[in-house]
Amino acid sequence: MLRSEFELLLNKTLSPSRFKDYAPNGLQVEGKKEISRIVTGVTASQALIDAAIDYKADAIFVHHGYFWKNEDPRVVGMKYRRIAALIKNDINLYGYHLPLDAHPTLGNNAGLADALGLLNRSGLQAGVPIEESVGVVGELSESVSSEVFQKMVETAVDRNVLFECVNDRPIKRVALCTGGAQGYIDQAVAVGADVFITGEVSEQTIHIAREMGVHFIAAGHHATERFGARSMAEYLVNECGLDALFIDVDNPA
Repeated sequence: MLRSEFELLLNKTLSPSRFKDYAPNGLQVEGKKEISRIVTGVTASQALIDAAIDYKADAIFVHHGYFWKNEDPRVVGMKYRRIAALIKNDINLYGYHLPLDAHPTLGNNAGLADALGLLNRSGLQAGVPIEESVGVVGELSESVSSEVFQKMVETAVDRNVLFECVNDRPIKRVALCTGGAQGYIDQAVAVGADVFITGEVSEQTIHIAREMGVHFIAAGHHATERFGARSMAEYLVNECGLDALFIDVDNPA
């Protein structure tokens, strides 16, 4: 497949034009014209690039790519080494940020919601359809205790989580937004969620949770955002007939 055709496929699937994002979505670093082997991952780190080189990949697809707003634009140091490795090995880099969070079946939020078995899903942001919302609200089939729910989340992300259990409120209505979305806890309160799950926590988040009476879980930025890159690899293999491999470069954050 031509790199231009691959980008068209990704754009058709993920609809980046719907989002006002913090980094460019699509082809970020140009490599060889023909693409036959693809690696997907969470972040375009040096470790992922090295793994893609070993795999002899022609393209890398990531959630966290390069050229973020307000970052230093100079191609020096770590950024130079990463980009130089891509160019030297003629590897295309494709990055999709918010579109991969929000996709209703392949996205990070959808993957976590699937793992928890959430039903009756809608967008976390008021008035925003689920396919454009960066967060999801859904319900469990039945209410569970906070202890049971914590174990469900830890099974879903395969690690221990920070769980601020604020009262004895049972959990049925769940709001979630993967990654560094602790600031969306107010939206979770507004939609009547019993618990809000995201990747990271700030000092003020715990106070908000306690004072507003909503349980809060920080399950890891990387851990909650493996779902999309993994799903994209499966989609490219099963639905598009391409050679794609998800590589998880572990990160405790």
